[in-house]
Amino acid sequence: MRYCLPPDPNTRKPSFAAPLNSCDTHFHIFGPPEEYSWSPTRQYTPPAAPLEHYLQMADIIGVRRGVVVQPSVHGMDNSVTLDAIKNSNGRFLGVGRIDDKTSKSDLERLQDGGIRGVRFNLLDRPQGNVKLDVFDRAVERAAERGWSVDLHIDPKNLLEQEKRMRALPTPVIIDHIARVNPARGLEQPAFQLLLDLIKDNKFWVKVTGADKVCRSPVQSYYGLPFVDVIPFARALIATAPDRVIWGTDWPHSNNFAPGRTPNDGDLLDLLAEFAPQEDTRKKILVDNPAVLYGFDEVKKKERQ
Repeated sequence: MRYCLPPDPNTRKPSFAAPLNSCDTHFHIFGPPEEYSWSPTRQYTPPAAPLEHYLQMADIIGVRRGVVVQPSVHGMDNSVTLDAIKNSNGRFLGVGRIDDKTSKSDLERLQDGGIRGVRFNLLDRPQGNVKLDVFDRAVERAAERGWSVDLHIDPKNLLEQEKRMRALPTPVIIDHIARVNPARGLEQPAFQLLLDLIKDNKFWVKVTGADKVCRSPVQSYYGLPFVDVIPFARALIATAPDRVIWGTDWPHSNNFAPGRTPNDGDLLDLLAEFAPQEDTRKKILVDNPAVLYGFDEVKKKERQ
């Protein structure tokens, strides 16, 4: 069992003020394990990353809204995510984990608790992936509730599962720029497919996980981390500015190498390189997440 490194506790203030109601659409809450036990089938063990620590970081970078993504280390027990939503004072919604055996009552509990999507792993690795028949049946359940499907997918599976993805009856969100390898260039088949997919209004992409994607150093001549992802993010934004969203991926799980942990303030500054225009950044940070996850609808119901 591998133990991953903690997040950088010394969050730097970004160089620009995030617009009102900016949303971090991808972060996790881990533990603390004395309250939320780790899954016995997890692939790694993270340090505790409780809600209180996330809120401190989010306040520094100026993010008000958030989408909590259920981490694999807590398995199908979505309690840690539901409690984070409950204790966020209306700031958060969530993406959970289900399978084809999740009961109707559990699905209703997730819906009532603020879950608006479900996430699946489709990666080229021996463990931790959803079986495709389970995936198909679970997606049917998600579609009945109008939830989106969040895919943590890599280039190999993106290419292999194109037909299945295009046939999905829900909005589809591709995490972490499909983990394309920047060294293979913009013309690599997986990235060209990703560009083609997001021309379809059903597909969305998260410009997240730069530390997972890049081989460049944490600091560069730009003074920013992971700069080799910049042309990829810019190409996605140019193709579908209304369906690109951003997130920190805090607390940067699966990070085992010293010197690779991003600073979350730097990641917001990196977004300014992806989208130099203020109005485009507002779309990515505010407007697009509000449309996809229904934040404004939640606020409207709270006022009624």
